Amino acid sequence: VQLQASGGGLVQAGGSLRLSCVVSGRTASSYSTGWFRQAPGKEREFVAAISWGGSGIWYADSVKGRFTISRDYAKNTVYLQMNSLKAEDTAVYYCAASSIARMRSGVGIDYWGKGTQVTVSS
Repeated sequence: VQLQASGGGLVQAGGSLRLSCVVSGRTASSYSTGWFRQAPGKEREFVAAISWGGSGIWYADSVKGRFTISRDYAKNTVYLQMNSLKAEDTAVYYCAASSIARMRSGVGIDYWGKGTQVTVSS
């Protein structure tokens, strides 16, 4: 499974960004896809995940109500719509593929994409 993330950038507090993760590989449908982030000096943390079928969606408490994860099957892409951004959302965001249990624990993730930087200015 290959993951290609994009869409990061610089935005003012209160603004929005949409991250994209193109998921490819013949076994891609075996995995849920999600997003993690790592701020400077902090550990990588879970942000959101969506099951392959789209029926299961999970969010970290810190982003509930502000971020939305979705999947476009035709484009093999998972999106993370980020609204009402705060300075504390500043981090490198990583796309990942694994089971939901591993996503939520952050342990034993099967596949990682390269990160994309999100910077929120206050």
